[in-house]
Amino acid sequence: MAVGKGWEGVVLKLMRGKDFTFTVTGAEDVTEHYRRVYFTDGGLLAAAGESLHPTMWVRVWFQGAGKPHQRAYTLVDPDPAAGTFCFEFALHDGVASDWARGAKAGDTIDATIQGTGFTAPTPSPERLLVIGDPASLPAINSLLDAFPQTPATIWFETQHAADAELPVRLDADRHDIRRVPRGGADLVDRVRAELPELVGDPESAYVWLACDTATTRTLTAYLRKELALPKQRVNGLGYWRAAA
Repeated sequence: MAVGKGWEGVVLKLMRGKDFTFTVTGAEDVTEHYRRVYFTDGGLLAAAGESLHPTMWVRVWFQGAGKPHQRAYTLVDPDPAAGTFCFEFALHDGVASDWARGAKAGDTIDATIQGTGFTAPTPSPERLLVIGDPASLPAINSLLDAFPQTPATIWFETQHAADAELPVRLDADRHDIRRVPRGGADLVDRVRAELPELVGDPESAYVWLACDTATTRTLTAYLRKELALPKQRVNGLGYWRAAA
């Protein structure tokens, strides 16, 4: 369903954002707290062309309380030839999760592409150091797919028991996942205790992190200031804000 985009939509249009309408082709519950919705892309992937990249996200528009709300979601398994992809929703209270819970074949939703980007680290890292949670799982999986031969250590914050069933694309020979129950500063403490021994040369290390905004900010400062990783070797993005 098309919705007005308010002042945010006007700003994105001025910044040359491109609008598309996606159509739902199906949906499934991966766990009780995680839902996958399938789409045709409305021409997005053809328009993206060679700019299609790992961790690519688009701004999606949802209607709530009579006004538009913009949320960002990562493209999962985009197929330019077929013009299809899916979104994966870590379900909670909110307009996006409410929409995802009821999504069915034939529903439509508007999206804008503007602001996404990814620069592959040069030199290539000997090991990916990844920090995230269910909200950033689609981006984590796309990153692992983009570096299929590179070992990775993943600190993955969990909230629900069912999060153990989430589809992290692990290769047992190359990937080490360290699940961290959410609560207090547990994730920060674990990363501080365990990551330094894996960094090696800061000039060739690579850390990708996407957690809640406060955690991302804290860990990014730690990596840059205390471990002396160069700016281009740390890719940090706050994916969501914890409720007050």
